[in-house]
Amino acid sequence: MVNVAEMKSGETRKIVEILDEELTLKLLEMGCIPGNKITFNYRAPLGDPVCVSVSGYELALRHSEAKAISVD
Repeated sequence: MVNVAEMKSGETRKIVEILDEELTLKLLEMGCIPGNKITFNYRAPLGDPVCVSVSGYELALRHSEAKAISVD
């Protein structure tokens, strides 16, 4: 399976699950709900953070948070 950190700019996928138990509640509150579509917008020049669109808004995620979101 692929995670958000591995996505390319402009790519849209469906969220399958959150892999890190400690981040689950935080990511769910930010709209990263399994079944929702997530679009990878861009990566910062040094690779961290990344910007994604989910649930109708843009969200900046740390690389470690993006790796915890499994997508299909």
